[in-house]
Amino acid sequence: MRPYKKRNRKRIRMKNRKKIILASCLLILAAVFCMVLFLLFLFTQSGQKEKFSFHLRKEKAQENPDTLLLAYMNCAAKKEYAKMYDMLDIEASGNITKQDFVERNQAIYEGIGMQDMQIKVTDYDQEAHIVTYKTSFDTEAGSIQFENEAFFHKGDDGYRLAWSDAMIFPKLGKTDKVRVSTIQARRGEIKDRKGRVLAGWGSAASVGIVPGKLPQQEQTAEQIAKIAKLLEMEPEAVIKKLEAKWVKKDSFVPIRTLPAVDELALMSIEPDEKMQQEHKRQQKLLKIPGVMIQEVKIREYPYQEAAAHLVGYVQNVTAEDLEEHAGEGYTTSSMIGRSGMEGLFEKELKGTNGCRIYITDENGREKEELASVDVQHGKEIRLTIDAELQEQIYKQFQDDKSCSVAMHPQTGEVLALISTPSYDNNDFILGMSAKQWTFLNEDERKPLYNRFRQAWSPGSTFKPVIAAIGLETGTLNPQEDFGNVGLSWQKDASWGAYHVTTLHDYQPVILDNALIWSDNIYFAKAALKIGAQNLEDHLLKLNFTKKIPFEITMAKAQFSNTEHLETEIQLADSGYGQGQILINPLHLAGIYTAFCNKGSMIQPYLTVRSGQDADTNTKTDPQEEAGVWIANAFRAETADRVLEGLKKVINDPNGTGYALRRDDVVLAGKTGTAEIKASKDDHTGTELGWMAVFTAEKTAERPILLVSMTEDVKGRGGSGYVVQKVKQVLEYWMEQ
Repeated sequence: MRPYKKRNRKRIRMKNRKKIILASCLLILAAVFCMVLFLLFLFTQSGQKEKFSFHLRKEKAQENPDTLLLAYMNCAAKKEYAKMYDMLDIEASGNITKQDFVERNQAIYEGIGMQDMQIKVTDYDQEAHIVTYKTSFDTEAGSIQFENEAFFHKGDDGYRLAWSDAMIFPKLGKTDKVRVSTIQARRGEIKDRKGRVLAGWGSAASVGIVPGKLPQQEQTAEQIAKIAKLLEMEPEAVIKKLEAKWVKKDSFVPIRTLPAVDELALMSIEPDEKMQQEHKRQQKLLKIPGVMIQEVKIREYPYQEAAAHLVGYVQNVTAEDLEEHAGEGYTTSSMIGRSGMEGLFEKELKGTNGCRIYITDENGREKEELASVDVQHGKEIRLTIDAELQEQIYKQFQDDKSCSVAMHPQTGEVLALISTPSYDNNDFILGMSAKQWTFLNEDERKPLYNRFRQAWSPGSTFKPVIAAIGLETGTLNPQEDFGNVGLSWQKDASWGAYHVTTLHDYQPVILDNALIWSDNIYFAKAALKIGAQNLEDHLLKLNFTKKIPFEITMAKAQFSNTEHLETEIQLADSGYGQGQILINPLHLAGIYTAFCNKGSMIQPYLTVRSGQDADTNTKTDPQEEAGVWIANAFRAETADRVLEGLKKVINDPNGTGYALRRDDVVLAGKTGTAEIKASKDDHTGTELGWMAVFTAEKTAERPILLVSMTEDVKGRGGSGYVVQKVKQVLEYWMEQ
């Protein structure tokens, strides 16, 4: 038994040892687990403490009066008036309602055009809860700056602002008002070289209705229909004006502006027919109960159709204008230039409105001026235009589709810019009827289309340019006789059925005679001699494909619809101003100045230069006063040689411009007819007629360079039709 007992005791000891080891492991695991839990607890408590501390700091920051004030004023800058109200101690703020608070702040801040508010806290009295601060912001009357104080009350939920009207402006009381007084800037006038008004101010008749004086309701519709018919309006448009929110029974409601009637002019021996008709219309209107007519000042264009495309017109600003020109001083009552000089010089003409912002008491007495800016009336724009010459040219071409440019050949001063047919720019001020607007837009002659800004096929007026380039390149000998080949010619059979044609048979076929007789064949051959590359290079030198340096944007000249002269036939046609050659009349006039200025092209300009005496028509030294556009566009000898040929065009009995010859002044120039057709085989196309003429000598007392183009001259004498018109203009000009 002893061995068994011994083994049994050993087995028991082994079991006990295992139990002890297991218990120890469990104790160790329990200790580790408790340690982990303890560490997690500590970590969590630390995070909660940090989070709690953060909230305390945040709450404390929100409760600080200086920080609250900055938040409040930031809401004011953002026009968040309801949020501002939520920061108030209502009782300490006089129990003002949210609606009254929002309306008061909104009316003042937005009424003065407050922008870019800046706040700086300068002091904080922690015991009294008073924050001292400086405020500045921009307004319609300039910058406003002031120092102010804000009072805070502390309650269970922290600090709250004790608001009063003085928070807006220190001296603003509860019953006070903030007033904005605007002085409208007077739009600058546009005048010609002699001070004659092209765009200024005049009187008109404002036709309006006083609703309370209209007849009984059953007759109102009938009377409004009569008024609408006389004013060329729809009755609905009249009713809409009468139903505006601001209208009261005794209000004068403007319906339409009509031309003023000059009573003295009506008494003249030959009164104007339009004025007579206008007088009758207004008399009929005044017989209708409720209708009144008041005199108003409006923008006026004395030269009407004669200068409409040049001067342009203004209109009332639209919502789109106000958005596009935000911050530029426009208001709902402003005008803005839409076209011509009115649009080009809008910034200079419009001026800056004067404005005062001030506080008045309940009796209307002024307490304090907060800001003010003086009115700056628009600048006067003085043009180099001669209004009477402008009018004379218009009268000659008013029934045609045409354009004309007149300039001083030595100084570059532009004397006239005309496009016909035209429109009366006063109609845009008075307000067009639907009938007038439809007529202007549907008229096939396109009266609103500005022709002097476009590029046209120059025809034979381009031949002097080809002559000059031929002489410059040495490819053209002015004395070389090209030979008489009849009235039709082609280089060789490769041209197929295409021929260059001309109108006159003459000999010898040299440069001067080719200019005198305006020979297409001669200049087609000259272009082939010059070559495509030479011609392109020299036309680029003459500013082809580039912008003309001028106040008004004009169409660029081209020598091809592509980048190059593509074919031999196109090159030949370019020689006499056809093919794909296009040029603006002002650009052509600029090239012509080189022929009387030793080869240098004079830069055209439209506005009188500072310190310049605009009322000058006498000879001027171009070396002192002219602005050179392209120096040495041609050599002096080239320019002089072409000039001699252009003199003969006017002064030789065989010259196509001989009808313009005068005994009192030497003129030079070139006629031109350009065919406009869909293809080479088109025989139904129309023609453009041209005349370019200028005083050839610098001693001329009445210097001028005139370029005129008229559409649809086929069957009306071609360029000869234009020559007769230009002759009348020159007679007027030279006899002044």
